[in-house]
Amino acid sequence: MEALTFHVDAVLFDMDGTLIDSTAGVIGAWETFAETYSGLDIPKILSSAHGVRTVDNLRKYCGLTSEAELEKEAARFEEAIVTSSTANGRKGITLLPGVRPIIDELAPGKNNPKPCWAIVTSATRAYASAALEIGGIPIPDAFVTAEDVTQGKPYPDPYLLGAQKCGVSPEKCLVVEDAPSGVASGLAAGCAVIGLITSHTRGQMEVSRPTHLVENLSSVSMKMGANGGIDVVVNID
Repeated sequence: MEALTFHVDAVLFDMDGTLIDSTAGVIGAWETFAETYSGLDIPKILSSAHGVRTVDNLRKYCGLTSEAELEKEAARFEEAIVTSSTANGRKGITLLPGVRPIIDELAPGKNNPKPCWAIVTSATRAYASAALEIGGIPIPDAFVTAEDVTQGKPYPDPYLLGAQKCGVSPEKCLVVEDAPSGVASGLAAGCAVIGLITSHTRGQMEVSRPTHLVENLSSVSMKMGANGGIDVVVNID
């Protein structure tokens, strides 16, 4: 095993599939929407929709074009993620491996005027806030959600805004992502990217070419730097 050690000014975390696992709720939400929108190929959707804003997925798969309708249905979809995550014996929204020690270590650095980490998610603010509360993750002051950008992942806009909210250059940020669309967003923003194999196959993630690739955050440790920023250790098999 090789240990890579480096320092960054800020870490920009994706949420779903990186910090929390909401797969059970996402499947339930698509099953709920299949009752309204006939012909949805849920397995196909699940293979490609992860990491993309709900409004963009609903536009693509449900044929919605009205911005007002998209906003209303996105809210209904993400509410269904929370409510269906524990239905029929599902496991609910849970923390992913390795997340708790990292968040506990970085929690003091979450506040303005210069937070050293951010959460940058394709979810709406309402859903993201609820999911993070369920997972016991504090919401940092640098918090980017679907409503904050015109173009979501894979465009660079979300991570450029995350770096801006931390007050640092994107080139001095580390992105942590589990989806090819998110990896593409981070790289396009000029950030280094750790890819996680939590929601996609190794092959799918290798094609997206993250800077580093590990199974999950159990292979990563982070400490707040003595003079600011974050010291990162990545253990690569």
